[in-house]
Amino acid sequence: MPTNTDETAWSLDVLLDLFDVTRTGTDQFTGETGIEGEEGRVVVEGSQVLAQAIVAVAKRFADKSVRSAHAVFARAVTVGPPVEFDLDVVHEGRSVATAVVTATQNAKRCVTVTVMADVPTGDLITHHVPRPAVVSPSDAHASRMLLPGRDVRLVDVTEVNSPDEVGPPELYAWLRYEPVPDRDDLAKALLAHFTGHLGISTTMRAHKGIGTSQAHLTVSTAPMTITVGFHEPVGWDGWILYSHESTQVGAGMSYVRGTVHTEGGALLASFVQEGLIRPLRPADSAVESRARL
Repeated sequence: MPTNTDETAWSLDVLLDLFDVTRTGTDQFTGETGIEGEEGRVVVEGSQVLAQAIVAVAKRFADKSVRSAHAVFARAVTVGPPVEFDLDVVHEGRSVATAVVTATQNAKRCVTVTVMADVPTGDLITHHVPRPAVVSPSDAHASRMLLPGRDVRLVDVTEVNSPDEVGPPELYAWLRYEPVPDRDDLAKALLAHFTGHLGISTTMRAHKGIGTSQAHLTVSTAPMTITVGFHEPVGWDGWILYSHESTQVGAGMSYVRGTVHTEGGALLASFVQEGLIRPLRPADSAVESRARL
């Protein structure tokens, strides 16, 4: 996310405006890509496109609530031309609906997102994994992931991008948004957005001498898939905790699973990210660093 000179341009309000895609047809929407981010990066975060797809489906199925989304990031989306979202409605019943969203830029398919929505019902049975017993936000380390309207604090990590930050393949981040969106679709889009931010850093943390500061320079990194499930009711105020655990890395791919809890312990969402972590190929040097995976 943006730092330094970009922090005055990016804000929580800007993000929410980007998520709020415009309807152009019964099953068609369009969304903007925003502005260049940190170090002039021109590659749009995949989780931003995921957030936009969630809002598009929520608008299409206005009588239902988005419960899960599975995104595959097949091609990079770049800053500039708008992204077109086409919804293929697989099923639209009284209780459950499913749509496959294709995000296209410059007439090229870039991302697909399968979204399920339903009409929530009362509990028949209920349980959930408890919030991890980590230090409070006041005892966590302030992050340099600056964004007006969002505060990020990391547990036991002072510089998340550094190759010298070595520890177990776990990462806990406290977040606070001001304000939290009143709209259910924007709140879920906001929860989904941050699921793509720290997964690769979580995996790298267990390996001395490698860190996300090397991304796009000597190491190719990118989220390739994100799956997020929302656990009704989804609502919060104050701090929320993103917990990440990297269960495997090898053959150029990492696997990270995580949860989002309120400070009071309610489970809002669960997620999984598959990420690409590979040496930068000689052929990649022909691509400008700000446009590389």
